[in-house]
Amino acid sequence: MNYKEISNKLKEINNEEIIWVIYIGIIILSYYSNDLERKYFINKDLNSKEKYRSIMILIFLILVIVYFYFLSDSYSGIKELKINDNSKKRNLTYLSFVASLLIFISGIIFLYIAIEDEDLNVELAFN
Repeated sequence: MNYKEISNKLKEINNEEIIWVIYIGIIILSYYSNDLERKYFINKDLNSKEKYRSIMILIFLILVIVYFYFLSDSYSGIKELKINDNSKKRNLTYLSFVASLLIFISGIIFLYIAIEDEDLNVELAFN
């Protein structure tokens, strides 16, 4: 690896560390939202239900943004492929992009469900 490639890898690691902090925040929000969901089902507390829905929408909105970052990063990896890169690197780079694309799509679907499920018929969980 040359200096530029190492520098890019270090930037990616720093970005991933920020994303881990975001995930910790999402886990805390998810824990709190479970408590609100429980209060709604036990006490029929409509205020808890609306707070729960708002938090779930926020969680999945944040996740879609994070997933888009990973999708963009994977796409950059494809653009940076060189003609002389070996087939294993090329295949893994394309597979990484496909996986990131599918995760991004799943995030959009979960966000849509969080917005549309006003009656809390579907159990959503941060995956």
